[in-house]
Amino acid sequence: MKYKRIFTIVVDSFGIGHAPDAKEFDDEGAHTFGHILEKMPDLKIPNMMKIGLGNIGIQKETQTMGYALRLQEASAGKDTMTGHWEMMGLHITTPFQTFTETGFPKELLDELSKRCDGRKIIGNKAASGTEILDELAEQEINNGDLIVYTSADSVLQICGNEETMGVDTLYRYCEAARELTMKPEWKVGRVIARPYTGKKKGEFVRTSNRHDYALKPYGKTALDALKAAGYDVISVGKIRDIFDGEGITKAYKSKSSVHGMEQTNEIAKEDFTGLCFVNLVDFDALWGHRRNPIGYGEELEKFDVALGTLLEQLHEDDLVLVTADHGNDPTYKGTDHTREMVPLLAYSPSMKGTGVLPDAKTFAVIGATIAENFGVSMPEGTIGSSLLDELK
Repeated sequence: MKYKRIFTIVVDSFGIGHAPDAKEFDDEGAHTFGHILEKMPDLKIPNMMKIGLGNIGIQKETQTMGYALRLQEASAGKDTMTGHWEMMGLHITTPFQTFTETGFPKELLDELSKRCDGRKIIGNKAASGTEILDELAEQEINNGDLIVYTSADSVLQICGNEETMGVDTLYRYCEAARELTMKPEWKVGRVIARPYTGKKKGEFVRTSNRHDYALKPYGKTALDALKAAGYDVISVGKIRDIFDGEGITKAYKSKSSVHGMEQTNEIAKEDFTGLCFVNLVDFDALWGHRRNPIGYGEELEKFDVALGTLLEQLHEDDLVLVTADHGNDPTYKGTDHTREMVPLLAYSPSMKGTGVLPDAKTFAVIGATIAENFGVSMPEGTIGSSLLDELK
């Protein structure tokens, strides 16, 4: 065992330039990091730069510690679940369904309405969760309707007022939606219960009783292999939901990306042996989809400060991996994710060398590297080869 603890941090949607196959996704020219820098040339992220970001994705070589490389996604998708599942070894050849442009088909909604006590379904479009409440929540409360909406992700989301509908009823409706959306033509990655409180526009607030009904990974992943071998697999943020709890030994829910890094820095004070797997979703949800490069850049600066705190408390036998699951260029057309290369920055206090490694053809090098470090075999059918020997 080279490293006793590995911290893998996913800066959700932090792409570093369009992928070689970006044309197939209509994403040529996308560059999340590069275009944020154009809007914020004085962006202050010294810790990310010194562990290698300055040597990949932009033409700005810096004195670094650790290793950096670019990863290309092998799977047929550019969504959160596909990216994370591939990191841990799964090759997804059929992308999850999205209904961003069209809304959900009438056949699905008619059947869902029947299973939801005959409630009339309203919404049925891609929308911000806060905006759709301002638009439709009064109608839902007053008429007993049901707000169903989606986003740029592969999701079906259902809103429910905690006082007039009740959380248990909302969960029952979401369970019905999850069953319906197992059909191939309707298969979404997640069904999300979105409970809220308030009685009128301007007062509506989403609560912490959100619940995700995710698909289980299509096969065993590096997380399952680690857990089966008796190692700790600690998740922070959306990780537990993304893997539907598979392979996780302990989970922490985060209120924000800032909170997620606070939790990570607390976990770093604990004695464990295994993986701490972190997802920081605000970059994607608050800034990428809403096409706000300044907000994105400011979130990066907050993350970088917290990353510095983590780096300062690392042990000699700790490894930090910083990466992303897809791109979401906040200056690009539309509101969708963008098909981009992503960074992999690797640092340990014990490293003697530094440098840029060759591009990898899959995100799965991450799971393979972690598995080899802990001496476990990747499950049958997974992809990816380890970079452990390159980290010197």
